[in-house]
Amino acid sequence: MHFDAQLLVICLLTAAINLIGTLAYAARIAGVRTRRIAMSFALFNILVLVSRTSNGFLGPFLAKRIETQLSAGGGEALLGDFRLVLLSASLAVALGVLLVPTGQRLFARAIGYFQHTRSTGRMLLRTASPAGLRTIRQAFALPRTDQLRELARPRGVGWGVLLANCIAQALITVGVLASLYAGYLNPEYRVTASQLSAVVNGFATILLFALIDPQLSVMTDDVVEGRVSEPLFRRTIVWISLSRLAGTFLAQALLLPGAAAVAWIANYV
Repeated sequence: MHFDAQLLVICLLTAAINLIGTLAYAARIAGVRTRRIAMSFALFNILVLVSRTSNGFLGPFLAKRIETQLSAGGGEALLGDFRLVLLSASLAVALGVLLVPTGQRLFARAIGYFQHTRSTGRMLLRTASPAGLRTIRQAFALPRTDQLRELARPRGVGWGVLLANCIAQALITVGVLASLYAGYLNPEYRVTASQLSAVVNGFATILLFALIDPQLSVMTDDVVEGRVSEPLFRRTIVWISLSRLAGTFLAQALLLPGAAAVAWIANYV
């Protein structure tokens, strides 16, 4: 591993992507609290779109690093670099889980502000204003001890859903990295291997939208109709976030076998 400015930028971008993706779940809690479900879903979708679209920008940065390392004869350091990138994702998700209470307060205020102004541009500009920064400071809160103890109570979703989310998040986290590292393992089909990341990420995205999002959507309706309590819904969101964190750790284990599999598949595409 050779840590430099380029690797720092990649790690920071990875951390930002995963932090945004984790905090997006807090928008659903804010929607339940404000009873602005449609607006909270729109905000959630914006954040998820930003997170998943930004993930595509990692590809060129990582590809450039591979080319640079290979031209300098330092390809053996790439595995350590990629593991550090995955570690930055795990740290960002862990931070996002801790900031869920802060996120739900901020999103609740953002929903209220948008309801008043009806302008996404004004809402974004307010975020960078002194008043917006003061709001962020006032909204800062960490999970309380009693909230942590409540995690032992019913989760609201089954282990199967949490496992599916863990696997999907692991594939999304490792997809680009494994495909690019596969290009290093199989340089003859380097371009083919790198393009296979779209297949991996596409499968993971379908898994998320087919299994995870419907569960949360139905549960959101149940909260609004009074069939499910808000504390249970908050615990569900935290458990979903924790399964995402577990997915980033699983991504570490999938990096090498995933890269080897992609390198092998590239020979037969």
